[in-house]
Amino acid sequence: MKEKLGFVGTGIMGKPMVKNLLKAGYPVLCYDIVPEPLKELAAAGAVVASSNKEVAEKSDIVITMLPNSPHVEQAVLGTNGILEGARPGLLLLDMSTISPIVSQKVAAEVAKRGVKMLDAPVSGGEKGAIEGTLSIMVGGERAVFDQVLPIFQATGKTITYIGPIGSGGFVKLANQIIVAINLTAIAEALVLGTKAGIDLELMINALSGGLAGSKCLEQKRNNYLQHAFQPGFKVDLHYKDLNLIMEAGESLGVPLPTTALVRELFSALRVKGRGQMDHSGVITLLEELASVKVGKT
Repeated sequence: MKEKLGFVGTGIMGKPMVKNLLKAGYPVLCYDIVPEPLKELAAAGAVVASSNKEVAEKSDIVITMLPNSPHVEQAVLGTNGILEGARPGLLLLDMSTISPIVSQKVAAEVAKRGVKMLDAPVSGGEKGAIEGTLSIMVGGERAVFDQVLPIFQATGKTITYIGPIGSGGFVKLANQIIVAINLTAIAEALVLGTKAGIDLELMINALSGGLAGSKCLEQKRNNYLQHAFQPGFKVDLHYKDLNLIMEAGESLGVPLPTTALVRELFSALRVKGRGQMDHSGVITLLEELASVKVGKT
């Protein structure tokens, strides 16, 4: 019999992840402070809880997928939180992208109640969450990872055990460096080509077939062609990650000069009111600087 799963955080990423867990035959009890996705998940077969505490009380394993470190701390350690409803033996899988230091802190706190925790942030955006092809980077006890691997396999394709708690988070921050810089590089390249009068689709085809090809260019292709930036992963969230990256770099003594520049570009997007735009929308800032529009007119 499959374990009873609790799931806290049913937003852009969490909602399709719950649907994939349901398809895999897991009973899922959900909670979120936003009610709309819960109604959709209830129609898909999930049960809706009234609090984080109730989720923990009625589950064998609790998964959290929340925006930032304070949200995870509040959901787990706060009033009416997961820890209040936890019993010894409960497993906590935090799949949010948060500070690895906070992951280590939360893990230490829940361990006092006999709860074991993995940090397991994901990459792949909304598309990966919908298709169940996420890359999952996991830190914590290897035995716990082995136990819950089928759950990860229901939501992801590339699942990698990294090491002790916090390891998954550090690898996810490394991932976010590459993605942010890649999206910015793509934006500069496409703006340059457009200003030179090159056909955008032909340019993307040519770039995709060579060393410049990337998952970012592949997944965001239609965003550029249609000049449409509905969020698969929001600028606001990637800016949050860039701040976590810079904090980690400072604490470890690692200079991150290119990341620092890209963070300022994402900051400028937010100042312009584009924080809810997909992170590939960084191209709109480069377009303004070059006085040209890429893609559909």
